[in-house]
Formats: sequence, structure tokens, C-alpha cells
Amino acid sequence: MTAVTTEELVEPVKAKEKKPKRGRIESEQIKWGLIFISPWLVGITIFTIIPFVASFFFSMLDFNLANPEDAQFIGLANWQRAIFDDPNVYESFGVTFLFAIISLPIGMAFALYLAVLLNSKSVRGKAFFRTMFFMPTMIPLVAAVLIWQGVFNEQTGWVNLLLENVLGIPALGVAGIRWLANPNRVFITLTFIGLWGIGNMMMITLAGLQGVPTEMYEAAEIDGAGWFRQLISITIPMISPVIFYNLVLGAIALMQYFLVPFVLNGGSGFPDGRTNFVGIYFFNQAFRFFNMGYGATLAWLIFIVSLVLTIVLFGSARYWVYYAGEEA
Repeated sequence: MTAVTTEELVEPVKAKEKKPKRGRIESEQIKWGLIFISPWLVGITIFTIIPFVASFFFSMLDFNLANPEDAQFIGLANWQRAIFDDPNVYESFGVTFLFAIISLPIGMAFALYLAVLLNSKSVRGKAFFRTMFFMPTMIPLVAAVLIWQGVFNEQTGWVNLLLENVLGIPALGVAGIRWLANPNRVFITLTFIGLWGIGNMMMITLAGLQGVPTEMYEAAEIDGAGWFRQLISITIPMISPVIFYNLVLGAIALMQYFLVPFVLNGGSGFPDGRTNFVGIYFFNQAFRFFNMGYGATLAWLIFIVSLVLTIVLFGSARYWVYYAGEEA
């Protein structure tokens, strides 16, 4: 008898195997899934994808809303103007980056401080304070900015009144502390106003803190580590993904910083151009001077810079962000 090898027995079996046909139930699920997500697909196409593509087309036009019939295709002339010929672009990006360097670390540190405080065992009434710290984010930002504009008013603001009448510091009037009119103080003032809406970042950080195993703190206490050592060696490394998340969202949000300076001074850049953020400059070009072609170019530049910044942050994450379960 001729010996039959294993390969000869396996080949007929493989030949008879067929790919399983898609069942009727699976097809129905796919159909209904497409039906349910179709409103989202239509919405994102109409309100995101089409405007996204159209804005790039507009960036290659000499298109003024005051005279839309005179729109002309000019190729990359707007891009050349923005990148090489317009110093205001670099100035506005510089103002934006400088403000981000000042305000973002302060905001993140303050959010971390509040989260650590609310996560402490020694604090009573955590639910009350958590609610109170989060409530300002529920107030419309325009209303909040107008309130802070009154608080920092040169003549009637209660901050200046308190400094002058209680502490004896000359703060009122033109010769006083002009919080929103002094180029050297306006960034700190805007940062302080931004702390009013720090509740979201605080809650996200608090959620990260509550996920840190308590056994790690107990072991550190046994080894004699104080609270600061525990913060540096345990808390911050363990919540580094949350810190990274807040950092990325905060950086992107600051690249679009617009509403606060616009409400305070109407987008004039006062004082001395210190509030001429890139979002303000884009708004003035597109909606004040009606230069939609150049405005679209500036919008694309903001998008590109934000994208590059995000890529850089993600690239740096490998050196300082710790994810549980990852190999060292």
C-alpha cells in the first residue's frame, strides 16, 4: 500500500473549506447601523467637510464680501502674503504663543491644586466645594467676561477699591493699577479671568486622581515619603495621561483664543497690540474688512500650526506620559 502523507489528507479539507457567507442578521445590523448614523454623516458632510474644502478654495481667491461679484482666482498669492509679506501674522502668532506659555501652566497647576485638595481625606464637604468650583463653567462666557470687566474697572472695580481703601495701595484712576489697560499686566489679568472656567479641567484631573491606587500612597508613607514626594513620584506620574489630555486640549483652545479679548475691547488689540491674538486678527480680516480670501488663508494657517503643535506634543508624550500596562 502506498503511504498517505499528512499534507495529502489536509489539502482536500482545505479545498472544501469556503468563506462563511454573511448572515441575514449581520446584513440587517449593517443596514440599520448605516440608517442610524446617516444623520451624523449628512451633518458632518454639510457642516464640516464641505466648509473645510471650500475654505481652502477661498484661500486662493481675491474674495471680498463687499464685492462678491469681483472675486478672482489668484492662486497662492494669499499664502505668500500671509507667510512672507504680512508681519502682523507673525506678531499675532507671537502674542498667542506668549500668552499660552504664561496662562496654560498656571491654569493646569491651579486645576491640579484644586483636584488634589478635593481628593484629600482631610477635606470635609467635598461635594459642596466640587459643585461650587464647577458652577462658574455653567455661566455663559460673555456674561462672565463682562462681570470681570467690571471687577477690574479702573475707577469702580472692587479689586482696585479694596487695594486703595483697605491696603492703601494707589490703584484707582489712570495712574493706578490698570489691569486691562497696562501692557505688562494684561496677560496676567486674562489668565486670572481664565481661571474662572477651570472647572472642567479640575473635574477631569480629579477623576484621574481617584483612579490612583491608594496602596501606593500607603507604601510611600511607610517608607517615610512626605506629601510633596508622593505628589512628584506617585501622583503626577500616575495621572500623566490626564495631564497630557488637558495640555493638548488647552493648547488647541489657546490657538483659538478669541471671545475674551473680543468682548473686552472689541478686537482692537488694546493695549499696544498685546491682545491682538491670531484669532482676533483672523476675525478682523474676514469679518471686519470682509477679506474672506485672506481670512480663509489665516484660518488654514491656524489649523496647520495647531496640527503641528499637536503632533509635537504627541511626540513628546513617549518621554513623560505613563500608561498603565505599557512595557517600560
